[in-house]
Amino acid sequence: MSVLIKNALRLPVLKSAGKLLGTNTVSNMTKLQPRCMWQVSSNTLAIFHHKCNSFGQCTCSYRKVHSLGGNFLSKAATEVAGKTAFTQGEKELAEFLDQEIAAERKLQKIKKIPTEVDGYKVKLDGSEVTLIKVNGDETIEINFNINHTVDTDPVEPDIEPTMDKPELGEMKSRPTFEVEIRRGGKTLGFTCSTVSPSHNQGQQDESYNDLFMIDEVVMYDGEWKDSNYSVSGEVLDGTLYDLFMNLLEDKGINNEFVDKVIEISTAYEHDNYVRMLEDIQRFVTPK
Repeated sequence: MSVLIKNALRLPVLKSAGKLLGTNTVSNMTKLQPRCMWQVSSNTLAIFHHKCNSFGQCTCSYRKVHSLGGNFLSKAATEVAGKTAFTQGEKELAEFLDQEIAAERKLQKIKKIPTEVDGYKVKLDGSEVTLIKVNGDETIEINFNINHTVDTDPVEPDIEPTMDKPELGEMKSRPTFEVEIRRGGKTLGFTCSTVSPSHNQGQQDESYNDLFMIDEVVMYDGEWKDSNYSVSGEVLDGTLYDLFMNLLEDKGINNEFVDKVIEISTAYEHDNYVRMLEDIQRFVTPK
């Protein structure tokens, strides 16, 4: 049966139905219903969500927005709702970091961390720094972490009343470091801490002007275990303590070397600080 004959037969039926149901009802029935993204049942309206690709109950990360959006939420509306709403505080932080990062970059003295210092190869891994030197069957390894190492007690500078811009003490990273001297499967280990210049102020004896001190000594076989015995440097015999310091100096670990370690740690800590600020700035800046 052709379409024209079908329509011809359909009109009389609709007209007769109009007498029973009313003109408006039939008019609404005759309107063509467009294909849409939902299906109507007797009890509920099932919505097709483009994010979770399913009809009915939404299971995607936008379900709260979908439920608030009524019977239908368009793809455009979902994408707008999914965008991060940056606050005024984040905007102000991003603007401040522009100036702060530029200022911190100007303060950097060492642009590139050296790969070797006094025969020790330098290895960087996040906040961890390792210096290794191999001499025959002996390996010396120095490890330290730059986190929370910035000196908060610098030497107070001499400030004259007539000075326009007095120079304040420079902040330094003074890490605690581990020294491991390994030979023949045995390890002699030292835990050492760097000393702030303020610690040595007022000391007349040059022997107390060391830039580092021994905090702990340990000797063990094979791999390190928490059950290994160690002794505090504070309770060591004075002569034994000095001999340990001489041993470390023989291995190249002296005031000059530790001063270079402090410089490397300071530069690396500051570089990580600036890169963290840059990451934060990107985080709070709208894409």
